[in-house]
Amino acid sequence: MADLTAGYDEFCAYLEKHSGICLGANKQYLVSSRLRRLMADNDLKTLHELLAKISLNSHRNLKTQVIDAMTTNETLWFRDTHPFRILEEILLPEFFSSKTMRPLRIWSAACSTGQEPYSMSMIINDYKERKGIASGMGEKIIATDISPSALAQAKAGEYPSLAIGRGLDASRLKKHFQETAEGRFKIDPKIASRVEFKLMNLQDSYSLLGKFDIIFCRNVLIYFTGDFKRDILKRMHASLNPGGYLMVGASEAINGLNELYEMVHCKPGIIYRKR
Repeated sequence: MADLTAGYDEFCAYLEKHSGICLGANKQYLVSSRLRRLMADNDLKTLHELLAKISLNSHRNLKTQVIDAMTTNETLWFRDTHPFRILEEILLPEFFSSKTMRPLRIWSAACSTGQEPYSMSMIINDYKERKGIASGMGEKIIATDISPSALAQAKAGEYPSLAIGRGLDASRLKKHFQETAEGRFKIDPKIASRVEFKLMNLQDSYSLLGKFDIIFCRNVLIYFTGDFKRDILKRMHASLNPGGYLMVGASEAINGLNELYEMVHCKPGIIYRKR
């Protein structure tokens, strides 16, 4: 059986360097649950052995698998409710009533297996139908994640019934999904067409993504150090169009950046407008 205590500190340092995630002390159980099978498959007994192997250029795939295993998190449709209500009731009306002629652009950072960006696309679709807004206006949701396996699931846009049941109501399921012969559920191509998935580490440059009207960066900042979190928030500010909005998780806050972001109370919920 692998020993996942020896070398734990070194592994934490490696993970933070390559993904930004700060595990902190006493999270050996998390490393064990996520890496035990991978280490067994590679006949590795300790984290020291794992680090030595992934340091070799010939084992780049193993490095990807390790980062993937440590950063893949479960998600659900319309998570936390308030951000999606704010999108539908405040941000979309504001954008579509403005005089801008450019298409709406949204970034879903750390999108996992795609539930967040597809939820946004469903809201945009249904809002435009209710308001009689012409389709084909070019809205784009860029969805990024560091996990290749999560992105592969997201791009496929096909989910088992257990995943579908986590936050998706019956009316949206009927309207925006097609059941397959295998009993899975495939997202409507019209909803999927707004979403473009990209493999991305939040440590990387954001410049190639372009500018956005709205950024969702939810339930991911809590895993980073204060300095890295501040760096992300500054670079996301630069990625927003004038007057654009940032949404973070319910347990996350933007502190010490008042010169960059203005807090907007939506009752309930808080969002941040670019100054």
